[in-house]
Amino acid sequence: MSWKAPDGDTELLSREREQVEEPPEYKVLLHNDDYTTMDFVVEILRDVFHKSTEEATRIMLNVHHQGVGVCGIYTAEIAETKVATVHDRARKAGFPLMASMEQV
Repeated sequence: MSWKAPDGDTELLSREREQVEEPPEYKVLLHNDDYTTMDFVVEILRDVFHKSTEEATRIMLNVHHQGVGVCGIYTAEIAETKVATVHDRARKAGFPLMASMEQV
């Protein structure tokens, strides 16, 4: 980019490219327990994580068979909010469903 100074001199300006770092990402996980119903887990996945019924069912089955399932990957603040929302809704419904977040 050339620039003409007020005194008539032309200078070439160079701009340093700023390195923009992506924020760290976190997996939100649901953990299996012996009390939370499968239907409630699917409801949480649909409502909180905006999953289709088919995808919610697949994740719920992962939770059930493997003990844990990944609900999505988000920035820290969004992941924290989703974990808190899961805990709040589960407690209100009388279930001990646990969610956690883990850095990717």
